[in-house]
Amino acid sequence: MDRIGMAEFLRARREALRPEDVGLTEGPRRRTAGLRREEVAAAAAMSVDYYTRLEQQRGPQPSTAVLAALARALRMTRDERDYIFRLAGHAVPDRLGRADHVSPALQRVFARLSDTPALVISHVGETLAQNALAVALLGDHVGARGWARFEAWRWFVPPHTDRGIYPESDRERQSRAIVAGLRSAYGILGPASVAGELVAEILPRSDEFRRLWERQEVAQRFADHKVLVHPELGDIEVDCQVLFTEDRGQALLVLTPEPRSEAEEKIRLLGVLGLQRFTAG
Repeated sequence: MDRIGMAEFLRARREALRPEDVGLTEGPRRRTAGLRREEVAAAAAMSVDYYTRLEQQRGPQPSTAVLAALARALRMTRDERDYIFRLAGHAVPDRLGRADHVSPALQRVFARLSDTPALVISHVGETLAQNALAVALLGDHVGARGWARFEAWRWFVPPHTDRGIYPESDRERQSRAIVAGLRSAYGILGPASVAGELVAEILPRSDEFRRLWERQEVAQRFADHKVLVHPELGDIEVDCQVLFTEDRGQALLVLTPEPRSEAEEKIRLLGVLGLQRFTAG
């Protein structure tokens, strides 16, 4: 591990960021160039002491999970993320494998979305980020483990946790869209990728998936009008808009209701319900 290089690079990245780059307000008394150490530590879900030791060349070798968290918190590009992995003495993550790094451009937009459900997914359907309203509406997918982080798994493999989010009349269309999107990713990444592994895991577990997979449909469809079902608030009509990265490897999905509609009021109530659950927990 190159402790000097790691410390200098982390400090440079921290000082290069402005508070508004990560969704913070600058405030009148800020004297620190860029972000404060405690702000980086909070964004990376680690202690201030641990992060401080890394910047002071005193820290232990960070794990790959810690490095990925720092890369997200400091809005690093993939090249910058790869660089800190090398500085820490780890192999560089496979860019065609599981994605654990949200594009900085999408992250900047995502950080500003607090009044409507928003999430970032990979082209394989892995949930990479959700805001509080998306968690309240769709469930916590970022916190899921293993294949449960992937939409196709949650849809086709028992207990089919995602199916209740959609009206029964719309589930066939959603099934076809998920499979067509996964086949698109499979075509790009190949059978030796995470897409190939996911397909191989689902095929023996779902007759419906196997039937749809054999249809050879290929498409990426996100932007549309849909009805989502919340267990307490009922049907919520939203428009789904999408913003892709340049390579279309990640997508920011924003779910917006019609202004001054019943759905808009239900989205507002989602925030209240989510806060109550968090407080109760």
